[in-house]
Amino acid sequence: MTEESRNKPLYMISVAAELTGMHPQTLRVYESKGLVNPKRSGGNTRLYSQADIERLELINQLTDEGINLAGVVRILDMKERAEEREHEAEQLRARVRQLEDELHELKMQKKITALAPRDGSADPEKVLRGLLSGGDL
Repeated sequence: MTEESRNKPLYMISVAAELTGMHPQTLRVYESKGLVNPKRSGGNTRLYSQADIERLELINQLTDEGINLAGVVRILDMKERAEEREHEAEQLRARVRQLEDELHELKMQKKITALAPRDGSADPEKVLRGLLSGGDL
């Protein structure tokens, strides 16, 4: 499921309550405390996304384990920050791979340039053999 589809507002409060096994008033309380932020329709109806449902299920699990709402807020914040850090790390890994590819290409260009004759008199077959043998600089 894509991030866009996970965040698409789909479920009215009655459906969200049924999906999570919570009372609609509990969902309203969680919204008032900032634990979940459903979108609103043009008629001001709360619409919950799949991501909201998953978040509510996590809140339900944590409270069932005896964690109070302050602890839930702290856990959700740490979870979000960890996800942000992981996203940043993925971006950095992709950038490192890109730079490694660019460096490799520059090294190959340097090898090729070193094998090419400066005066234009070298035998092309000899240059090709040098390239194929992995001639080092």
